[in-house]
Amino acid sequence: MLLVDDILFAPINSIIWIAKKIDDITQKEFSDKGKIKEMLMELQLRYELDEITEEEYSQKEKELLDCLKKEIQ
Repeated sequence: MLLVDDILFAPINSIIWIAKKIDDITQKEFSDKGKIKEMLMELQLRYELDEITEEEYSQKEKELLDCLKKEIQ
């Protein structure tokens, strides 16, 4: 019966595994100080080129600075 269960749940387990890998990659990217600083500079450039609004800029900047503060601590 365990073999049948393994076969039936293989697609679900694969999706869960992929989701965990994506989460790991995302967490790693946001935990890298250099990457966060690069994203802040890109955000500022996009704002200066009027690609995003001031509200979008402020919201995203706050998120990135919070991530940077967590990384420093």
